[in-house]
Amino acid sequence: MRWELRPFDALSTRELYGVMRLRQDVFIVEQKCAYADADGADVEAMHLFALDGDDVVACARLFAPGVRRAEAVVGRVVTAARVRKLGVGRELMRRAIDAVEAQHGRAAIWLGAQKYLQRFYESFGFTRDGEDYLEDDIPHLPMRRP
Repeated sequence: MRWELRPFDALSTRELYGVMRLRQDVFIVEQKCAYADADGADVEAMHLFALDGDDVVACARLFAPGVRRAEAVVGRVVTAARVRKLGVGRELMRRAIDAVEAQHGRAAIWLGAQKYLQRFYESFGFTRDGEDYLEDDIPHLPMRRP
């Protein structure tokens, strides 16, 4: 597995397609949630992704502090079904936190977590940062890592 971290403009067409396909496969098809994935925010983000051969099997987008919120933001965290339970999601979050800290120091990090993943994110030092909310009819909660 090969890990890459790139700004939007440095993604190859194949890499961008792989990232968007993975997000579509999981968030739209698997989770049966119709939403606009191409929300215009990708151009402002750093993209962290894992390649298994030519296939993107995990990805997240990282926003610098001040871009989306006062804190850095990690979003669209996703792994392909075939690599779940293999530690790839944990590696993705470790690398996302490391990338934010490498670029911005010990910046606070915010994320909107699907509620069923609360304990997963808590294992990385995130804590609840507000009330539950629905995003695209999926229960979420705001979380923050100081």
